[in-house]
Amino acid sequence: MDDAAGDTSSAMRANCWYGKEKMRVEDKPDPTIVDARDAIVRVTLTAICGSDLHMYGGFIPTMQPGDIVGHEFMGEIVELGSGVTNRKVGDRVVVAFPIACGECYFCSRGLYSVCERSNPPESKKIAETLWGHSPAGLFGYSHALGGFAGGQAEYVRVPYADVGTIIVPEQLTDEQALFLSDIFPTGWMAAVNCDIKPGDTVAVWGCGPVGQFAIKSAFMQGAGRVIAIDRLQYRLDLAAKSGAETVNRDGIKDLNDHLKQMTGGRGPDSCIDAVGMEAHATGIEGAYDRLGQFMKWETDRPAVLRDVIMCVRNGGNVSLAGVYGGLVDKIPMGSFVNRGLSMRTGQTHVQQYWDDLLQRIVRGEIDPSFVITHRAKLEDAPHMYEVFRDKKEDCEKVVLTP
Repeated sequence: MDDAAGDTSSAMRANCWYGKEKMRVEDKPDPTIVDARDAIVRVTLTAICGSDLHMYGGFIPTMQPGDIVGHEFMGEIVELGSGVTNRKVGDRVVVAFPIACGECYFCSRGLYSVCERSNPPESKKIAETLWGHSPAGLFGYSHALGGFAGGQAEYVRVPYADVGTIIVPEQLTDEQALFLSDIFPTGWMAAVNCDIKPGDTVAVWGCGPVGQFAIKSAFMQGAGRVIAIDRLQYRLDLAAKSGAETVNRDGIKDLNDHLKQMTGGRGPDSCIDAVGMEAHATGIEGAYDRLGQFMKWETDRPAVLRDVIMCVRNGGNVSLAGVYGGLVDKIPMGSFVNRGLSMRTGQTHVQQYWDDLLQRIVRGEIDPSFVITHRAKLEDAPHMYEVFRDKKEDCEKVVLTP
């Protein structure tokens, strides 16, 4: 790991990846300052993200045994490099999951998740082999993205801390602020990518935490209707509390026809895929994708990606908030091209949005803690991964306290 060096006599507890469905909480060396723009953050709250489940399930390549995972976290700054002048020891901060310098070609354009400096050279080579170009480094998310130690730990080294942290006002609790690290900005950007006009109808596939924030964000950005689609009733019930109309996918044979009936024959103006690479499908489609993964002609299961393309209205917008990692098959590009659709994607440019979103929380427009259903200690992380993955106990979102 990037942070492996340090005083081995001073150890912290951290949740580490040891292979498919194998997590272990163990002692790791405390992180140390490596660069002048670093900070060391004592983690006070961290979370398990839906994209962490892709690692847990073995779908993210270039993980190494012992890697510290997690990219949603916040805490207290306990040490600062000499180059960080806009923060001080003792500040309570949320940390953005993409690591960004704030100065390069892409950061200067607000495209923080594709910062061209934060992914180290050896990781850039891996990323370029996979994707053609390298995005930014991410916390706790494989050696294609830097091999940086993640936030499911007692302490974390935060590179570019002057850009990658935001100070939390005293009046907010940790639970209200934590999701500025990822899922609130991710849901917000998913809605931004829909270019919502007042009164638009937006359909959201997947009512996990990102989907829930996409629903809230779509309404906050002016949508007249939001249609929430999922297979789990407890998630649909939570979406309904935000004002969404709900559709249980398991009860619908022809989803495209159903959505046309709901929208006067036209289809939704925009469709958001908040599911990503592990989409669930039944019948021939589901069997095909699982066979494709087994035979390695595709790495991801793109059932929802196919849905959003086929179901959006002519000239509509497709927004991908769910993570895709590799290759997909049987994508209806004929539909995409001939009906004049637009698609926007990407890891979230958290730092572009979080000042605005923080003020929305302060003003009481939204309390992001509404998604939390399970609270546990860091030591319980391996078990909570299983609970979250298997949707046990109506699990929507897990937060962990070191």
